[in-house]
Amino acid sequence: MIRACLTALALILPPAVQAQDASALTGPAESRGTGDLGVVIERASGSVLVVDQSERAALCRVEGLGDLSHASLTFSPDERFAYVFGRDGGLSKVDILACRLENRVIQAGNAIGGAISDDGRLVAVSNYEPGGVKVFDADTLAQVADVPMGSKTVGLADAPGSRFVVATWDSGEVWVLDHSADPAKPLLTRIKGIGANPYDALMTADGRTYIVGLFGEKGLTTLDLWQDPPQPRRILPDYGRDQPDLPVYKMPHLQGWTLAGASFALPAVGLHQVLWADAATGAETARTEVAGQPVFVTARPDGRELWVNFATPDNGTVQVIDALTRQVKRTLHPGAGILHMEFTPRGREVWLSARDDDRVVIHDARTYEKLGEIEARAPSGIFFTARAHRTGL
Repeated sequence: MIRACLTALALILPPAVQAQDASALTGPAESRGTGDLGVVIERASGSVLVVDQSERAALCRVEGLGDLSHASLTFSPDERFAYVFGRDGGLSKVDILACRLENRVIQAGNAIGGAISDDGRLVAVSNYEPGGVKVFDADTLAQVADVPMGSKTVGLADAPGSRFVVATWDSGEVWVLDHSADPAKPLLTRIKGIGANPYDALMTADGRTYIVGLFGEKGLTTLDLWQDPPQPRRILPDYGRDQPDLPVYKMPHLQGWTLAGASFALPAVGLHQVLWADAATGAETARTEVAGQPVFVTARPDGRELWVNFATPDNGTVQVIDALTRQVKRTLHPGAGILHMEFTPRGREVWLSARDDDRVVIHDARTYEKLGEIEARAPSGIFFTARAHRTGL
C-alpha cells in the first residue's frame, strides 16, 4: 500500500523531488498541520529542508532552487507555501506539505531578498541587477509590476495596506510602493536624504517604523510610516566615531535587530559590540562588549535574553546576553560556522545552523542544554512558519 501511494505521488512531483529517497516523502504525504513546520536553506546545494519542530526531525528535501548562497524566504498566510529568494534572481514557490517545487522563475540577474504583502496576494523581490523591485502574483508567479529605481535595492519589507518599503544603495533613498489601489501601478513615495549606502533595513513588528543601516557613514536612519510623507530621522550618529574601524568580515543583518523591553539591541558594524538604543527616542543607552563582530542579535520571544552570533573568525561562538544587566551571561560553542538562529514561536528552543558541520543544532533556550541535531547540507537560514503572521518577515 505504501509503495503504491509513493509511486502515485512520484508521478506528480517534479524531478528534483522524485530524486529523493522514497522514505523522505512519507512524512509530507501524511495529513499534518503546517504550524509545526519550518524550512532550512541548504546554501551549497540549491535545496531546502522541510523540518518538524516537535519531532526535531527533517521531513523531506526539495532541490533545484538555484543559487542559495545568500537566500531568504517568506511564507503564504496559510503557511503552506514558502517563497524562496535566491541570489541568482530566482523566485521559487515551494509546497512544504507536498514537498515539491511548485513553480520557479528567474526574474533578475542578482537578487537579495523579498517580501509578501499583508493580504498574501503579492510577492516582491529586491534586486541588485538590474536593480529596483519586481512584484509577482503569489499564486501564479506572473509578473504584476516592475519598478526600476536606478539603484541596487536592499532591506525590502512589507508594510500594512498592501505596501512594500525598500532602500536604495546607490542613491541613499527609501521608496514606498503602495499597491492597494492598483497592484500593477503602485503609488510611489520617494524619500531622499536617508544617508550614504544603505546596506540593509528592517520593519518593526507593528509595521510603523522602518530602520535603515548605513555603510557609507556612521549611524542609522528611521522613518515613521504614520507620517505623510515620512521624514528621515538619524539615530546613533556617533557610535564608533572615536574608535578605529576593524575590517568588516561580514555585514550584520538588520533583521538581527531585536526589541527587548523598551530598548533596541543591534549589531555594530566593524566593532565587537552590541549597541542599545531607546526604542522611543533612538538615543544610545548602552553597549555590550562581545566576542567578535556580531551578525545577528536575536531576542528570545519573551525578550528576556538575546543570542548573538559572529562573523569569521569567531563564527563558532554564540553568546547569550541578559536583557536586564546587558551583560554576557553565557558563551557557547555549538558548532562550526553558525550562520543563523531561529527560536521556536514561544521561545522554548533555539535552532542554530552549523554550516561547516553540515547540521542544525537544537538547544533548550533556558538551560542551554543541547536537545538534538539534524543533518543538513551547509545550512544557513532557518525559518519557522510562525513568520507568516509577522509584519516585516
